[in-house]
Amino acid sequence: MSAMLTPASFAALADLLKTKSGLIIGLDKTYLLETRLGPILKRVGLPDLNALAERIKRAPADPLARDVVEAMTTNESFFFRDDKPFLHFRAQALPRLLAARPGNATLRIWSAASSSGQEAYSLAMILAECKAQLGGRTVEIVGTDIARDQLQRAQLGVYTQFEVQRGLPVQMLMRYFKKDEANWRISDTIRSMVKFREWNLLGDLRALGRFDVVFCRNVLIYFDQPTKARVLDAIAAQMAADGALYLGGAETVLGITPRFAPMPGERGVYAVTAAKAAA
Repeated sequence: MSAMLTPASFAALADLLKTKSGLIIGLDKTYLLETRLGPILKRVGLPDLNALAERIKRAPADPLARDVVEAMTTNESFFFRDDKPFLHFRAQALPRLLAARPGNATLRIWSAASSSGQEAYSLAMILAECKAQLGGRTVEIVGTDIARDQLQRAQLGVYTQFEVQRGLPVQMLMRYFKKDEANWRISDTIRSMVKFREWNLLGDLRALGRFDVVFCRNVLIYFDQPTKARVLDAIAAQMAADGALYLGGAETVLGITPRFAPMPGERGVYAVTAAKAAA
């Protein structure tokens, strides 16, 4: 970097990130801007972050603004991450929802901020294992993210050896993946169970339809309180009255919105309530 990031430039980049993705970044994270946006500077021939901020201020509709947001969005994901939410879904939420739905019902599951697809495919593999319990019911899994490159990876369904070793049981690797040179490709059966769409959690969620289960894990930690409330209330509006919401281990709805309540004895699992959204 040829010049130190000025307060005005930092403010411009921070405002862009908050407005477009909800991401809150403090001055202590300046190094992240330098690390993650460095490749963009080289690609477009800009000398430093100040020049980048100035260009975005002059032309907010420039595709470069989107590139900045995508580069700053954390995209870590792995199969069956943290394990317990998936165990709860399989052992408790899924049987309960199936018992409450008629035989011709469609079960809809949303993996919000799905990144490169491991969470959505983990859910698909669970449902494939529970095929007998489904009783012929249709299941729709929707994975959404704002990062186009991650969505393309998810749709392709090809993962490295390192990625399949992070949380994926070996029996599922053998059953649902095929070797693809140095990588592993998920089976067409599992891939066809998930539809990936580009979607921003800060946007209008109504077009996504209603869901019985929502996984929105390790996303809210990057938002401020008003944005958390806004997103949670919007999610609640799209969920069935008896639906289940899964958040990350460090996330909660308490003190943020009355639209969800913790499920007794469970951490990170929330039930929809009849409460109105916070004003």
